[in-house]
Amino acid sequence: MKKGFLLLIPAFFFGCTLARVNVEMLSERTALENQVLGSYNSLDTEMLLAASVRGVDSSGNIAPLPKHSPEYSDVLSAMQILAFNADDLERFKRLGWAGENNQGLITPFGVNKENPPEELKEFAAQISPEEFNYIVEQINRSRELIMRHTIYMNETLTEADLPEIRRVFAKINAEQAKPGEKIQSENGSWKIK
Repeated sequence: MKKGFLLLIPAFFFGCTLARVNVEMLSERTALENQVLGSYNSLDTEMLLAASVRGVDSSGNIAPLPKHSPEYSDVLSAMQILAFNADDLERFKRLGWAGENNQGLITPFGVNKENPPEELKEFAAQISPEEFNYIVEQINRSRELIMRHTIYMNETLTEADLPEIRRVFAKINAEQAKPGEKIQSENGSWKIK
C-alpha cells in the first residue's frame, strides 16, 4: 500500500495536467513588410544623418554640402515634411477630420469645428479648411514619394509591386493608429480603432 501511494504522488504532481494550450500568432511580419520597414527605417536614419552634417570642415572653413541626386533630396524632404506635420496629423485624426486609408495615405473627412475635445478647441479654431487640405496633400504626396522610393531601393521590387507596398504601408499606419482614430479596412469600410 505504501509503494502504491508513493507512485501516486509523482503522478499527481506531474501527470495530472489536462490543460489545453492555445498558441496564437498575433502579428508575424511578412518578408515584404520587413523589406518595407527596413527601407523606411533606412530613410529615417539618412534624414537624421543629413540633418546632422556640419557646415564647417575641420580647419574651420565652410564645407560644401554633399552632392545628392534630386530624387534623394526629394525623399529626404518628404521625410522632413512627414516629421514636421506629425503633430498636426495626430490632431486631425483625434478630431475625426482625417483617417488612415487602405492605400497608405490619409483620407480627409473635412473640417468640423463643432464640439472638439477641450484640449483641441484652440487648435480647431485656428485651422482653416484650406490649411487643413494643404497639410493633408503634403502628407499624401510625401507618403506616395516614399512608397515609390521603397521600390527603387529594393532590387527585388518593381512598379507592379506598388499595390502590395501600399497595403503594407496601410497596415503599418493602421497598427500605429491610436484608439478613437479612423482606419479603413482592406474591404473599404471605415471603423474607429
